[in-house]
Amino acid sequence: MSIATTDLCDQFENDIHAGLIHVLPPVFQSYGQAQAFHGQAVTFKVFEDNTLIKKALENDNGTGKVMIVDGGASVRCALVGGNIAKAGTQNGWAGIVVDGCVRDTGEINELAIGVRALAAMPLRSLKKGAGERDLGVHIQGVRVNPGDWVYADADGIVVSPKALHE
Repeated sequence: MSIATTDLCDQFENDIHAGLIHVLPPVFQSYGQAQAFHGQAVTFKVFEDNTLIKKALENDNGTGKVMIVDGGASVRCALVGGNIAKAGTQNGWAGIVVDGCVRDTGEINELAIGVRALAAMPLRSLKKGAGERDLGVHIQGVRVNPGDWVYADADGIVVSPKALHE
């Protein structure tokens, strides 16, 4: 089911202006075949290390979930590549939003998943195992909490503490 972010913005305009619902800045590039996706946020805070992201995409059931990665907006390396995006697809993740970079974009674009990232970068991340999961993070200045609802399409990304589509 595709949910238009423009319709959400129109319907919940007062809540957006009141700071209850947020729209991420339009700085993300779109990758993957799913141009629109939505689900509840599973949050990660990492910096140039994708160990936790890889583990979650490979091992966790992501049905109805969107991975939100606070990568510190680093563009020095990629946090998601083709192999782990494929694992995320196989484990049912609806989408991935990375405040950082991805790589293997040709591979990601063949997958039935939605991915948003700042840019593509061929250099892979470090593997130190550092980072945190399931905490409030900031994506381009917008706070995203675990369990928040994330709606993404070609027009943008909307984040809400409550479901907007029911």
